[in-house]
Amino acid sequence: MEEITNSVNEMGSYGQKMIDFAIEHGMNILTAIIVLIIGLWIVGRMVRLSDRVMEKRALDPSLRPFLRSMLDILLKVVLVITVAGMLGIETTSFVAVLGAAGLAVGLALQGTLQNFAGGVLILIFKPYRVDDLIEAQGHLGVVKEIQIFVTILLTPDNKTVIIPNGAISNGNITNYTVEGMIRVDLVMGISYDSDIKKARNVLMAAMEADPKVLKNPAPFVGVVELGDSSVNLAVRPYAKPEDYWDVYFGIYEAGKEALDAASITIPFPQVDVHMQDNK
Repeated sequence: MEEITNSVNEMGSYGQKMIDFAIEHGMNILTAIIVLIIGLWIVGRMVRLSDRVMEKRALDPSLRPFLRSMLDILLKVVLVITVAGMLGIETTSFVAVLGAAGLAVGLALQGTLQNFAGGVLILIFKPYRVDDLIEAQGHLGVVKEIQIFVTILLTPDNKTVIIPNGAISNGNITNYTVEGMIRVDLVMGISYDSDIKKARNVLMAAMEADPKVLKNPAPFVGVVELGDSSVNLAVRPYAKPEDYWDVYFGIYEAGKEALDAASITIPFPQVDVHMQDNK
């Protein structure tokens, strides 16, 4: 009988403690629940609003989901810490642990995070786009894909080059496509006995006959150097970036044929040997 009485007393004590806890902290718990519900609603609205802003600014579709999820996680973490503080939970040590964990992860993934940051900058500021002809990190090629960590190029000799975005974003980038045209630099030599004006007219006609050579800006031919055995002419047609190599090889071939047809000599190195008789 005494044991039953003690059990009843213990249960009554626990019940009283629960009542006292509810009286003392009930308002804080209720407030925290309300704040949590309202906070989750606000977080959802802010995430949707940010998504609409990114869409209006034409942010890259491959980047939007990542930024949206990052914003969602960050806001929810802040909300949970705020609610925990309202319940009387010490959040200072919790924040310190999160900071230390973030620092450790950042140091472990330093190179990866640098490439990620570079990819974000490239996708936001768009120094180049897919199908642009660029030169970066010593490689020339057409951009086939821009990923969050790397950029993939296809070189003129059909090689795939994968470049980390961190290196590209911190280096020099030459974009040959952004202006919509590119100059093709060629050099052709003629003999010193040839008529320069005639050679210029012949080469201009060869470039104007090529449909892939742009009319504006107009092609150009001029003397660039007086070489050891030839007068070197700078031949400068303009073309669309995707037609660069067609124009490069095509004008060399058409120019050679046009000069031959006009009886204009293209010299090649020669050495005169003089024999001396010492008798």
